Amino acid sequence: MMNKPLGLYIHLPFCLKKCGYCDFCSFPAVSEAQMARYTEALCAELAHNAPKAEGRAVDTVFFGGGTPTLLPLPLFEKLISTLYRLYPVTADAEITVEANPASADKGKLQRLRALGVNRLSIGVQSLSDGELSLLERVHTAEEAKAFYADAVAAGFSNINLDLMYAIPSQTVESFAKTLDTALALSPSHLSVYSLILEEGTPFYQKKESLPLPDEDEEEGMRQLLLQKMAAAGYGRYEISNFAKEGYACRHNLHYWRNEEYLGFGVAAYSYFDGIRYGNGKDMAAYIALPLSARAEEERLTDMDRAYEYVMTRLRLCEGISLSAYRSLFGIDFAKRHRALIERLAKGGLLKMEGDRLFLTDEGMNLSNSILVSFMP
Repeated sequence: MMNKPLGLYIHLPFCLKKCGYCDFCSFPAVSEAQMARYTEALCAELAHNAPKAEGRAVDTVFFGGGTPTLLPLPLFEKLISTLYRLYPVTADAEITVEANPASADKGKLQRLRALGVNRLSIGVQSLSDGELSLLERVHTAEEAKAFYADAVAAGFSNINLDLMYAIPSQTVESFAKTLDTALALSPSHLSVYSLILEEGTPFYQKKESLPLPDEDEEEGMRQLLLQKMAAAGYGRYEISNFAKEGYACRHNLHYWRNEEYLGFGVAAYSYFDGIRYGNGKDMAAYIALPLSARAEEERLTDMDRAYEYVMTRLRLCEGISLSAYRSLFGIDFAKRHRALIERLAKGGLLKMEGDRLFLTDEGMNLSNSILVSFMP
């Protein structure tokens, strides 16, 4: 019998500069001494939680940020060696590190590859220098392409590029150029998101003055994205994610398939044994007491789990397995929501094929309102 899979997320919240649209928990210009203290705290939290992974198969590890590649190599080596010593990481595990252009040189990338990192996720966002400047990114388009080339030269064959659309001053034409340039690099995976103005960010505060594309332009970009991805052979498997055959992000599928994962570091969340819990965002407090960092905890009811199954599964193109839902929750989903399903299907937003219920491309564009309609 195979051991049940388990994903690990490790948050490295360091960055060179906080971008105006970013609402992630990250801290710019952190000293190496503070990074070292944070790494010690991470190792302590990893050791404390290791018993939870006994008898499991850790098949994905994701180092997210921030910009994890800013962590000095000796600290990365310490973190990865601790991880492999304490956790049953499988031989074929997907080990992802997020990176931004100019955050590491070819030598550092080669060393990360030698340490077992086999997937890189590069935050490019745009390949227009003007748009990058408005986004307050610290790299140019040429630096992004050079970083990608360095990653390939360092031995990475599984590389994701993060891109954004509906960003300030962007046009359908400039987005097309970014997509064409990115596709010419032939990455294995692309994550492409529309800009969301998150409350509390500098972009949100000045949203009235930002030269944002209008709704028609944004829709034109979305349609262009779907056309170009399909033409280039990238399968859409989640609302914002496209991959070559066999390169879907296995770690993120843990989230979207409502499977268990453990998170470590400030602002990291876990879902384990029916409980969702998260660490606080105070880095100083975490470094001082990493084993007391839990800031919130929620034991999910059967109703919570059933709704979250729908919320996460309908983000995926594979959708919901009606038989699996019935087996897990003892409920006939199609019967319970027959009227809503029929209405959404009639509107071209939802399809049912055999055991699968899934959103159409148009349904994915309206996913937020659709998912809320299934709330109990």
